[in-house]
Amino acid sequence: MKLYQGDNINPLNLLKEKPFKLEREIQNLFETNLFELMGLNLVKSEFSIKNKRIDTLAFDPETKAFIIIEYKRSKNISVVDQGFTYLSLMLENKADFIIEYNETLKANLKRNEVDWTQTRVAFVSTGFTENQKTATNFKDIAIELWEVKRYENNLISINEVRKSKSAESIKPLAENNEKLKAVTEQIKVYNEEDHLRRKTDEIIELYESYKTAILNLSDDIEIEYRKDYIAFKKNSNIADITVQKKGLKIWINLKKGNLDDPKNLMRDVSEIGHWGNGDYEVVVNDDKNLEYIMSLVKQALKNQ
Repeated sequence: MKLYQGDNINPLNLLKEKPFKLEREIQNLFETNLFELMGLNLVKSEFSIKNKRIDTLAFDPETKAFIIIEYKRSKNISVVDQGFTYLSLMLENKADFIIEYNETLKANLKRNEVDWTQTRVAFVSTGFTENQKTATNFKDIAIELWEVKRYENNLISINEVRKSKSAESIKPLAENNEKLKAVTEQIKVYNEEDHLRRKTDEIIELYESYKTAILNLSDDIEIEYRKDYIAFKKNSNIADITVQKKGLKIWINLKKGNLDDPKNLMRDVSEIGHWGNGDYEVVVNDDKNLEYIMSLVKQALKNQ
């Protein structure tokens, strides 16, 4: 990707890349800005366990899961083998990760408060080969690839390598590999099919209407599939949807008092437990208020 500086009056100036000299530079960049970049909380830098050293141990407050992050300047690595080694290490030593979390953060996290099925590994590098991207292009693999580049004028480019829409399941390949099979049986990577399974055509059509309407609000909205809901994100969650048997439950990610809702359509859930992000919730079983609800979602979008 090329970055330019300029406007419609002056000639564009191509910004030169300023490569990172050390992996540690990339690690410092991410650990300092971990929540802003990945929505994660830092637990420990350079965490050692069972003769293995993890670059960054993080925790995802949204999925309630531990995340391992590894930084690579060299492209000559097998991200799948290394990724599954780390996933296996975590799943076999759950207590050690909880102890580290509690001791480092002075917390009291319990084992049953962690969703181990949402554990994943993220590799961060200045670039990945096509073989590495192909090797991780499975819809249910718990391995993420993040590319980072540094340019002149302190500009940083960070992009997650997304799976293709036609990505297949890794489970058939895991059948002949005991380590892969053991991990894939314990970890679940959710997709749209999981949320729409056993739903009626009418409910699926209703979901598609709201999904399309949200995506049409901005070109850079992305979808992430969580255990209990579908998240629509820009920099962070804008809205979340749970597909139910008879309708949709929608949350708008704004704190109480920050939503202008003249029709009082949204329910205040700031003081009760709920799955999605934000303090506002509504249940819909038709699209008659779709346009109005999108005007509410726009407020969360502008708040990004």
